[in-house]
Formats: sequence, structure tokens, C-alpha cells
Amino acid sequence: MARKRETPKKNPVYKHEAYIEGSGSIVNEQITDVLKNNYMPYAMSVIISRALPEIDGFKPSHRKLLYMMYKRGLLSPDKERSKSANVVGETMKLNPHGDQAIYDTLVRLTRGNEALLHPYIDSKGNFGKQYSSKMHYAAPRYTEVKLEKICNELFRDIDKETIDLVPNYDNTMLEPSLLPVTFPTVLVNSNTGIAVSMASNVCPFNLEEVCETTIALMKNPGHDITSTLKGPDFPGGGLMLYDEDELKKIYETGRGSIKIRSKYNYDKSANCLEITQIPYTTTIEAIIDKIVDLVKQGKIREVSYIRDETDIDGLKIAIDLKRGVDPDKLMQKLYRLTPLQDSYPCNFNILIAGTPKVMGVREILTEWTAFREECVQRRTYHDLQKKKEKLHLLEALSKILLDIDKAIKIIRETENEEDVVPNLMIGFGIDEIQAEYVAEIKLRNINKQYILRRIEEVDKLKADIAEMEDILNDKKKIRKIIIAELRDVIKNYAQPRKTMFYFKSDIEEDESIDDTPDYPVNLFVSASGYFKKITPQSLRMSSEHKLKEGDFISQNFESTNKTDLIFFTDRAQVYKSKASAFDDTKASVMGDYIPAKLAFDENENLKTLVPTTDYSGYVIFFFENGKAAKVPLKSYETKTNRKKLANAYSSKSPLVAAIFTAEDKDVLLRTTSGHALVFNTGMILPKATRDSQGVQVVTLRKNALLASAEIVEGEQLTELSKYRAKSVPSAGKPAKELGETNQLKF
Repeated sequence: MARKRETPKKNPVYKHEAYIEGSGSIVNEQITDVLKNNYMPYAMSVIISRALPEIDGFKPSHRKLLYMMYKRGLLSPDKERSKSANVVGETMKLNPHGDQAIYDTLVRLTRGNEALLHPYIDSKGNFGKQYSSKMHYAAPRYTEVKLEKICNELFRDIDKETIDLVPNYDNTMLEPSLLPVTFPTVLVNSNTGIAVSMASNVCPFNLEEVCETTIALMKNPGHDITSTLKGPDFPGGGLMLYDEDELKKIYETGRGSIKIRSKYNYDKSANCLEITQIPYTTTIEAIIDKIVDLVKQGKIREVSYIRDETDIDGLKIAIDLKRGVDPDKLMQKLYRLTPLQDSYPCNFNILIAGTPKVMGVREILTEWTAFREECVQRRTYHDLQKKKEKLHLLEALSKILLDIDKAIKIIRETENEEDVVPNLMIGFGIDEIQAEYVAEIKLRNINKQYILRRIEEVDKLKADIAEMEDILNDKKKIRKIIIAELRDVIKNYAQPRKTMFYFKSDIEEDESIDDTPDYPVNLFVSASGYFKKITPQSLRMSSEHKLKEGDFISQNFESTNKTDLIFFTDRAQVYKSKASAFDDTKASVMGDYIPAKLAFDENENLKTLVPTTDYSGYVIFFFENGKAAKVPLKSYETKTNRKKLANAYSSKSPLVAAIFTAEDKDVLLRTTSGHALVFNTGMILPKATRDSQGVQVVTLRKNALLASAEIVEGEQLTELSKYRAKSVPSAGKPAKELGETNQLKF
């Protein structure tokens, strides 16, 4: 069958008539110009419009969310809770950054999340917990919210032009630039933000203490803040280290650090520690993970089990103890080693009129007072204008009262509707606004009783106007209003302090105490630089060492886990460590390779290990040039925790051997010329400096070098008695019968 001939497809030809200017060209620009034109606008947007709180205590995301909830009527006590999804959707009219970001913001503001000292949102459903990273909140379609009662203090008189309303991102509606808060929310609830090249971290304070401090500063600018503002107050409670000097620093500069520790109870019947409050900066999971890790490392041996028992009643971490453990001492150790004690860094960086500024508490409260004074002034001015307008209209009624029939006659006899107002203006000598008001009065209200009742308001209006004008002209009266509002806030919303104090005298143990577990160990070092730490129990089970081919155990010691380890290398350097820094192992494993473990320099090799607990004794260095230096081990003890010491011994001549002795010993020296020498180390005087070149102990033949040095005692010493020198330096005696260097034959 003949194949059907395929017709090749024709590719369509597109005619492009569009022209893109600069397309395909490379433009060279200065990096400074690029940063100025592109990066700087972004940085300023993050700083001013996103990351940092303003004097009302809110970032834009918080303010937009709360305002839209207010506009939906969710502050009304009669209003039922609304689905969170609806609130998120409404907020997107002001915040275009996405529904998830909005919902994350909403969650943190809720009572259920427990992130704020005074939550702004009443919640129903699962909103997770601030103190847990694994307790996730439910989706917005499952949760319900409305505004808390305290939000009345955020939006009070917002409709009286107390603050500026600005267009939203697409100019479809107006939103407040700030909220007219009646108390310093900026210090009551915590706020954290990370901007570009700067950040903000404002800790929370007790509402009553903040308000009382504000009142005191308004009355006396020199007021001692520490007398009324005792210290931060965190939603999770805990115990704060009361350091008056540090608090004063934070209050004055806005920078500093606060130590917070967990609160615990001891259940004697169950032999269990119960952690009920933790630092605001950590989570349950972080604490448990750290304790488990310390138990695995052997740094904490008092804990048998740990579990999270957090439930509807609140936070609880249960720690089961081994028999005979002192719970208070264990907690002191846990405070030092885990996030059960943590620091809260303070950085009071707040936007003031669009400019970021790090301020102390006094300056913040002064700025807030100025802001609130402006709000009260604007509110008073708004009310004043309204009352003046009303008084103006009532004055027209007073004139009409004199002749109601005349007003009716004017309206009735006017042929054209548009002439009613002008005729009333002429007839009674009133202005257009007054005439419009009279013309709009219903027929049923054109009676003496109604008009007289309205006119009675005139005297009260005049008194109110005079009072308001007085307020606007007297700053002291404005401050009295603010103080009265702060008193009402204290009365309605104050709550007991959650974070209590502990003092330096309450710390049971010095924080520098060494809590390393102490138990017997055996230390082994191989010739090629492998190290093993083995417990006696493990060594009894298997004593056969696993080693590289050709390797052998060159040193072994019976010691403890708290022993300091001093590693001497062939580069005149010392590396310091501790036995506790190495894991317990078995003889059947290779062990830790010391050059890698301690980060030796390239091609640097281990020469000898000296374990010590008290740095007593001496290290005697023998060099190829026949000299020996006797250096006290104390010379390698340092006050700081230094890991590496340079110039540990003289580098003028290559090192043959480094021998540690707790007391003077007999040493056998061998030379490359075949001579041997035995002498007592007591013949060498100690040198104070580590890199001393030492003294000559063996007189070398031409071109000969010192080949080896080792301690001899017992039977060996008896056999080598003929090589003993009465003094040093000494040439020694020929020792062909001893065989090759480092090979003794008896």
C-alpha cells in the first residue's frame, strides 16, 4: 500500500512591529547609583511602613487588622464573633501582602495564643501557643474572633478627627495613620521587628505600673522611674533577675539585657520537677531538646525521663529525677546549661514622625504624652466646632420664636421654592445656614414648646464652648484629662504582675561552678595520634585495642573524667583540652584522631600527652643538640580557657622527647654515635620560661645527635648502672651491646 505523502508544516511568520527601547543593550551604572535608586527605597519602606512600631504601639499590619475589625462592628458587645477568614478577607482591602501574613498577625494578637500581656482579640478555637513551636494554630475557616473590651481604649474618639486618615494602597478607602490610644500601649505589649540595618525589641511592662509612671512623669519630669516601674512583666510569667543597674541602663538608653528564669515546683511523692513557667524567648521543645542532648552527652546524669505535660490547664514540663538527687541543685545546673534561663535583649527602637529612634522609657513616655495631648486637643477642637455650629442654629430659633407667624407667612407667600431661604434671611436677619435649618423644620415642630425646649440648650452650649476654649488654651487642663483617662484604664484593665523577681542572693551556687561528672577512666594514646577514653567497666569487657596497621599504644594512664589533657606537638605548640570533651568509647573502636579533633596545623604531629588535675610536676624536653629543659607543668596552666599555646618549648633544636615526671627520675640518653648516658633529672634546675633552650646534658661527638631519651627504673636501672654519670654534661660511654637506638637488650 502506497504511503500517503506528508505535507511539511509551514511555520507561521510573525510580523513584529513593536519596539522596546533599550532591549538587548547593556547599561553600565555606578553601584552607588543602583543602591540609591533601587535598594534605598526598599529599605526605607521596610523601616517606615512595615517592621518598626510607632508611638501608638503598633506596626502597620497590626493597625490595619484592628481597624478593619473595628469597622466591621466587632467591638460592639452585642456583636457575635466573626470567622477569622472573613476578617482576613476584609483586611486585605488595606494590606495587600497576602492572607497568610494577615492571619499570622491576627493569631499573635489573640487571647488564645498567649503572646501578649493584654490581648486585643477575643478568640474561639485553636490559635496555638506562643511558648510552643509544635502547637500549630487552626486554619482561619475554623476559628472565630472579635475585639476585646480593651480595644475601646484604642479607638476612643477616632471619629472626632483625633488622628489623620490616609488613603490605602489603591486609594479606595481611608485608614488611620495612628490609633488614638488612651494609654502607652507601646510599653504594655511586647513588639519585635527586624528592618534593614536596624531592629526593634520592646519588652512588655505591667499596665498599671506604666500608667502610674506616665502620670508621675507628667506631674514631675524628674521622677525616679524605678520607683513606679518595677521591671518588665512577661505574659508567660517567670522570674526576672532584679539588677537595678541594668534596669536603669535600659530605662535611660533603651538598650540592655534582662535575665529570665523558669518557675518550677517539686513533687516529692513522684520525685519529679514540674516546670510551669518558662522565659518568653524560648519554647517547650527547645528546652526538652537541650536537656535530652545534655543527658546523651553525659553532662546531666540526674534525669531519668522528661516529658511535655502541657494541657488545657497550662504549660507543664515534667522532669523525673533519679533517686537521691537534690532538685534545687539540679535546677541551678539546668539554669546554667539550658534555655530554662534565658536573656531578653532590649532595643527600644520606635518610629517618631517617620524617623526611627532608640529611646529610653522616660523619652518614650514623654513622646507618648505629646502624642496624646495632640489627640485630646484635636478631639476638643472637633467638639468645639460642633457645639458652635449647633449654637449658631439655635440662635436662629431664638429669633423665630419672637414671631413664628411671620416665618410661616414668609414661607407660605413665597412663590418659588428656591426663594424661601433668601426671604427668611431677609425677614429675620439670619445667614444662609440658619435659614436652611429653619426651612427644614417639620411643620409639627413649629410650636412654642419645641422651640423653647431647644433654646434652653443655648446656655449649656455656651458654657461648654467656654470650657472647651479654656482647655485648648491651657496645657495643664489637657494633662488633667489625660491623667483622668489613665486612671480609668487602671481601674478597668489593671491586672496583677505575672513576672516576679529573684535577686543575686537567691542564687544558690556560683554560676562558674564545674558540674562536669567525675568518674574513673583509662586514657590511651597510640603512636600515630589516636586517643581513647574508656571506663574501667568497658575495659574489663574487652581489652584488645583496635589499631591501624603498624600502630601501637604508646601511652596509657589511669585518670578521671575531670582531668585536663595537655597535648605537646612537634611544632613547639601545646593544645589543651579536657577528658570530658571526649566521648566514652570502647577498646574495639579506633578512637579520636587528635590532630583532627584539636585542629592541629598542617603536618603537625602529636609528640606526647600529659594528663593532670593540679598541674604539679615537670616536663623535661630533650633536644637533638644534647640540651635538656626542665619546665614546671604550672607554666601551662592558664586562667582563661585557652585551647592553644604557642612557644610551648624551645624550637632552636628539634625535639627528641618530652617526658613528664611528678618527681625526679633516672633517664637513659642514647646518641647517634652509639653512646649512652644515665643521669637523674634532679641534676637539672627548673626554668621559669616555657621556651628555655635548657642546659647541656650530653657532650656529643662530631656530627652526632641525641637520638632518644626515656625513663628507666627497677631492673633496667641495675643493668645500666655503668652508664651512670656523676654530673652533667657527660659524654657517656659506648653502648654497642645495647643494640640499635631505642632497642634495649638484657
